[in-house]
Amino acid sequence: MSERTQTESRKLLGRLREALAEDSAGQTRLDNITQLIASSMGTEVCSIYLFLDAETLELCATEGLNPESVHQTRLRMGEGLVGRVAKTSKIINTDDAPSAKGFRYMPETGEEIYSSFCGVPIQRLGDNLGVLVVQSKDVREFSADETYALEVVAMVLAEMTELGAFVGDNDAMHARHQQSVLLRGASAQEGAAEGHVWLHEPRVVVTNPIADDPDVELARLDEAVSQLRVGVDKMLDGAAGGDKEQLQVLEAYRMFANSKGWMRRMQQDIAQGLSAEAAVEKEQSTARTRMEQVADSYLRERLHDLDDLSNRLLRILTGQGSETGAELPTDPILIARNIGPAELLEYGRGLKGIVLEEGSVGSHAAIVARALAIPLVIHADKITTEALNGDHIMVDGDQGIAHLRPDETVVAAFRDKIAMQAQAQERYASIRDKSATTVDGITINLTMNAGLMADLPSLENSGADGVGLFRTELQFLVRNKMPKRSELSALYARVMDAAQGKRVVFRTLDIGSDKVLPYMTPQDEPNPAMGWRAIRVGLDKPGVMRMQLQALLRGANGRPLTVMFPFVAQHDEYRAAVAEMEKAKEREAVLGHPLPETIELGAMLETPSLGFAPQTFFEDVGFLSIGGNDLKQFFFAADRENERVRKRYDTLNISFLSFLEGIVNRCHSTKTPLSFCGEDAGRPIEALCLAAMGLRSLSMRPASIGPVKSLLRRTNLSEVRAVIVQARERGDQSVRPAVMEYLRTQS
Repeated sequence: MSERTQTESRKLLGRLREALAEDSAGQTRLDNITQLIASSMGTEVCSIYLFLDAETLELCATEGLNPESVHQTRLRMGEGLVGRVAKTSKIINTDDAPSAKGFRYMPETGEEIYSSFCGVPIQRLGDNLGVLVVQSKDVREFSADETYALEVVAMVLAEMTELGAFVGDNDAMHARHQQSVLLRGASAQEGAAEGHVWLHEPRVVVTNPIADDPDVELARLDEAVSQLRVGVDKMLDGAAGGDKEQLQVLEAYRMFANSKGWMRRMQQDIAQGLSAEAAVEKEQSTARTRMEQVADSYLRERLHDLDDLSNRLLRILTGQGSETGAELPTDPILIARNIGPAELLEYGRGLKGIVLEEGSVGSHAAIVARALAIPLVIHADKITTEALNGDHIMVDGDQGIAHLRPDETVVAAFRDKIAMQAQAQERYASIRDKSATTVDGITINLTMNAGLMADLPSLENSGADGVGLFRTELQFLVRNKMPKRSELSALYARVMDAAQGKRVVFRTLDIGSDKVLPYMTPQDEPNPAMGWRAIRVGLDKPGVMRMQLQALLRGANGRPLTVMFPFVAQHDEYRAAVAEMEKAKEREAVLGHPLPETIELGAMLETPSLGFAPQTFFEDVGFLSIGGNDLKQFFFAADRENERVRKRYDTLNISFLSFLEGIVNRCHSTKTPLSFCGEDAGRPIEALCLAAMGLRSLSMRPASIGPVKSLLRRTNLSEVRAVIVQARERGDQSVRPAVMEYLRTQS
């Protein structure tokens, strides 16, 4: 890049800064900027398009096109050359625009006389804000130096748009971070919460995108990068001698921190006239755009490393982030792209709600959120760029919605919902110590799911009859190394102490699929939910299973012990697991440790195959628990992590209920205790139908016990059973409409 080009670019940015510093309205600023760019680039046209909403671009300012088309011309994402730039986040540079693929003629603008076209995305950290366009009558492609200069200008426009420099009376020019925003995601944990935003990784706001002195900015960048490299070296020193794979990841991290190409590109941006912060962010935006287009998971992870390094570098340059000393609000709603279970546990029960851009219904974070009974919304696109620390926010975990900076009508309606839920909880508290006995005298055993010591107070408060599922994997997931047997046995002892004699069903380690231990080599499997997981891992790595079984035996310290093996697909797997327990008992006896008074061993029925196991299996197994979440996804061949299909199939589908009824009948014939565990057990209508099909024990999250018990106590189970039988005889696909109609007639 020539010195002359750099000088011209710096001159343009200098003039831009003067225009931005003027005390004028947003529209006037935009008009001045388009004139400046057109003049500096030697083009007849310069136009700025900004997003009106997620799918619509609006022409907000132009030099050279028909001025009457401003705020009138609109394009859908992908429509015309401008829409294509916005959709692909790639520059389009052509000397014959009318002949270019996707060109759309807009007669109101008068652009048909301009042959050359160069469109550059206006984006900040992967967030598309608009498109900057220059056009010329001359038949020519813009040079690499010219397009690079336009990228630099677009970077400044993105920063100024973010800061609200172009606020005006028009919809597309409202200041970001001031409007009410409705973010639709997916529900990963039910409940409603109101509070104020706390960003897990606060975004750095660049207030000085244009440099006063490039030499000063280059020196600042050098010093900050040196600090960054020292920090990465310290991380490596701290991990020395530890996990080999973790070391490899940190080595890759250091490689990026020392990347000459990364450094050279940022120095080049500064030479064009950007500040050190803006140069870092420009390269970060480019990396994020690449990240969204790369399918390879390894490359995506490496680009994520670069993204993380950029954030660290920005915090060093600006002093923003954790160094600011910002205090957690009294009613924090945690906002993050994603978060690990250990980090989430550090926040603890103080959080009112959580909203994630990524995540999944079965992720570690979702498991911890359920354990802590914190409403969680996942897949809330752009939440980390839309929200600022301290913003008012309302989270509806039932609907998978977040209301950011809500208006008064939303606030009033939402508070009514929270009040109604609170009233319902008071009503449920009045029946806490009563049994879940139906009108026709059938008692259903209602137990709770748990995974943390923090869950155990809910055992008494919710009125649960015991713990139907204690997820032991959480103690493995929240650590960066394998827990010791002594630590686990102490934990299991505390769990049994807290249960005060009530039955606790400990599920052995259920890892794999979406639950990968940070210190175990991840398996590159095309379909991990149906891969090497749960009991399969335990039997292939018996050392880990034996260690956990010994910890459970010691934790019981002579008390009755109940253990359940997950994801059993055939009788031989259950037999092998039982054999491991026998070996663990023999070892404990040799060591002189007390054995449990009684040991109940069971299996989770999560695969359809186990429902058709030989009669000998049902006679052999101590008890069965239907794992509804996994069983449903395999029964309907519908991935529960796939939003397109996971809600497509109803639990109350006749075929699924008939399958469950078959399991109930087989267990009844062999007198095998049977329960149902999963999200559906905690939904009152579903729970009622499961009970009507013959299930007499349901395990759910603590907050669901009250609503389920309330409905069961008000209903005649024999009548519900009759409604289901009639629906099946009619050939209904689902019994839901018939059961809902029956309940309406009873109210």
